[in-house]
Amino acid sequence: MKNKSILLSVLVVLSLLISTFSVGAIDPGETIKIGVVCPISGSAAIAGKYIINGVKLLDEEIKAAGGVERDGVFYPVEFIFEDNEAKEDITANAYQKLIYQDDVLAILGPDMSKTILAAGPIAQAAGVPNVGTFPTNTAVTEIGDYIFRACFIDPFQGQAAATYAWEAGYKTAGVLFNNADAYSKGLYEFFKLTFESLGGKVVEAQAYSGSDVKDYNVQLTKINAANPDCIFMPNLLSEVGLQIQQARSIGITAPLIGGDSWDTPEVTQIAGPKNIEGSVYVAAFSAENPDPIAQDFVNRFKEAFNGDLPNSNATLAYEAGKMIVEGIVNSETLDRAGVRDAIAQIKDLQLPSGTLTVGPDRNPIKGASVMRYDENGISRFLTIVNP
Repeated sequence: MKNKSILLSVLVVLSLLISTFSVGAIDPGETIKIGVVCPISGSAAIAGKYIINGVKLLDEEIKAAGGVERDGVFYPVEFIFEDNEAKEDITANAYQKLIYQDDVLAILGPDMSKTILAAGPIAQAAGVPNVGTFPTNTAVTEIGDYIFRACFIDPFQGQAAATYAWEAGYKTAGVLFNNADAYSKGLYEFFKLTFESLGGKVVEAQAYSGSDVKDYNVQLTKINAANPDCIFMPNLLSEVGLQIQQARSIGITAPLIGGDSWDTPEVTQIAGPKNIEGSVYVAAFSAENPDPIAQDFVNRFKEAFNGDLPNSNATLAYEAGKMIVEGIVNSETLDRAGVRDAIAQIKDLQLPSGTLTVGPDRNPIKGASVMRYDENGISRFLTIVNP
C-alpha cells in the first residue's frame, strides 16, 4: 500500500509538470483554447443560459474579425464549455479536464463564489489565468495571483444596497439569507456592517441552508413579526422568485432589496409582477444605459438571441472574455504567465458596463447600477453607485 501511495504521488507530480509545460508559447496562427465553466444543467441553469449566450456573442465577434489579432497575426479561438451544475466537486473536475486534457490557455468563469473558491486553487497551482464572471466574495482573488474577476465584490455591493436603503429612509431591516452559500452570506454581512454604521439596525436575520430549500415561510414569518422597514434578500436567482412570492403570500408588504443575482427576467416570472413591483436590486449592468458601447452590446445581443435583453450574467461573461482577449493581445509572451501579467495590467478597458481597471488585488474597479421593478415586473434603471 505504501509503495502504491508513493507511485500515485509521483504520477500526480509528473502530470502537474507535464501540464505546466504543455501550454508553452502558442505558435503564430495556432488555435487558442479558452475554457468556460458554468451551470448548464441543474438548479442554476438559468444563469448558465445567459453566460453561454454572452460568450457566444464574443465568439461571433472574434470569428467576424478573423480571430484575435496580435502583432499582425490572427489567432482562432475555441471556447470549450464545461457544465459544473453549480457544484463545487464538479467544478473542480471541470478545471482538471480543461487544464490537464484540453490544455486551455485560460479559464472563463464560473459565476458562483462557492464554485471558484473550490476550484480556483487548481488553476492557481497550474499557473492558468482564471477570470470569474460573477463570484463577488472577497476571498476569490485571495486564492492567488492567477485569479481575477469581472464583477465588483461583495463589500461594494453590500455597501451599495445598504446605502440605498438608508438614503431611501429605511431605519430598520430584516434579512433572509442562505448560510450555506458564500455569496449570500457575504452580502448579508457587508449589508449589515454598512447599514448599522449609517445608523440603521438589522432587527431580524433569518438563515436557511442550501439551494434545495423551497419553503421559507418559517423564516419569513419571524422576519415579518419584527416589522422591518425593508427586507434584504441577497440570494441566488433560483431562490429569490419563490421567496418573494411566499413573502407576499403571508402578508409582507415591506420593500424588498436584492443583490445582483436578481438580474434576470425569470425572477419576475416566478415571483409575479404584482409581487415584485417596487423591489430594488444592485446590478452589474443596465440595458437602459445610454452609453454607445452598452447600447451596441444590447442591440447585438437582442439580434442574436430572439430579442432577449442581456442581464448581468450575460454581460459579465462577455466582459470576462474581453479581459482574457485583452490579455492575449497585450501579453509580452503568448503563454499562460504572459496572459496573466497582461490581464493584471488592464487599465480603462471600455466595456458594456463601463470602464474597467484591474486593481492591485485583481479586483475590477467599476461602478454598479441600482434597478427597480415597475408595475409590469420589468426592471428599470434607477441610479449608479460608484466606488
